[in-house]
Amino acid sequence: MFARDIGIDLGTANVLIHVKGKGIVLNEPSVVAIDKNTNRVLAVGEEARRMVGRTPGNIVAIRPLKDGVIADFDVTESMLKHFINKLNVKGFLSKPRILICCPTNITSVEQKAIKEAAEKSGGKKIYLEEEPKVAAIGAGMDIFQPYGNMVVDIGGGTTDVAVLSMGDIVTSSSIKMAGDKFDNEILNYIKRKYKLLIGERTSEDIKIKVGTVFPGSRSEEIEIRGRDMVSGLPRTITVNSEEIEESLHESVMVIVHAAKSVLERTPPELSADIIDRGVILTGGGALLHGIDMLLAEELKVPVLVAEQPMDCVAIGTGIMLDNMDKLPRRKLG
Repeated sequence: MFARDIGIDLGTANVLIHVKGKGIVLNEPSVVAIDKNTNRVLAVGEEARRMVGRTPGNIVAIRPLKDGVIADFDVTESMLKHFINKLNVKGFLSKPRILICCPTNITSVEQKAIKEAAEKSGGKKIYLEEEPKVAAIGAGMDIFQPYGNMVVDIGGGTTDVAVLSMGDIVTSSSIKMAGDKFDNEILNYIKRKYKLLIGERTSEDIKIKVGTVFPGSRSEEIEIRGRDMVSGLPRTITVNSEEIEESLHESVMVIVHAAKSVLERTPPELSADIIDRGVILTGGGALLHGIDMLLAEELKVPVLVAEQPMDCVAIGTGIMLDNMDKLPRRKLG
């Protein structure tokens, strides 16, 4: 029994794991619940996410990844260990090779932290790949031809914008503006306008159910409950899509400007290809209502949402694992 190769999309919001020959076998939130008194891990993934904002004082639910990089090393290591053990991919005498994806502008110190966490959680050889490249492969783009392909990968912590050709990144930009920041903007907007405190999960719900970033493209309402800042008592209010568009406008424009700046730095021949082929949106943020319309209007090129935007990076790791021997790669250490 040999170990199977695994690909990990180590996201700020979710961890997806692809096992060679089996496909995506794990998709869980990157959350770990810990007992502060004993430092013992109580729950990982979905079970821990349900505890966010609902635990007694001695139990904390931690998200160990911030903005696409490791913020808490030990917790990330326990989380990876938990997920890898759960999959049962280790061989009798061998360890799996692991391919992990990271944002484009990550420092060598941060790369080392990811590599060490993966090694300690049971990997034999660790390979790091840049996220937008893997997302583009997972979205079905043929990036190994001499054509320009542009991908905008909007995750939980970072948004990566890249133009690819001949199997590599030509120009790219990585910004710390993504799903988590959108949730935060909604939360702050409701706090300012209605003097009502809501939790992260509620603001994410609002974003998914009624949120939009393209004016006039959606008109829905949602009832939300929270704590009144004046009386301190629970209160229910109704918010609509128009308000959410207003609250997210500034944040989304940051992503638009990043995409524009990447296009401005792209060689003219590749820019011409992008007009023909369009821009592909991947990552959970691609599901935000109206983001494709807004980008298409601002960039003046066709914008398409990938088929399974949330899974693109994990699917891409699977394709790369199958072609491990043919790929030009950077193995660390």
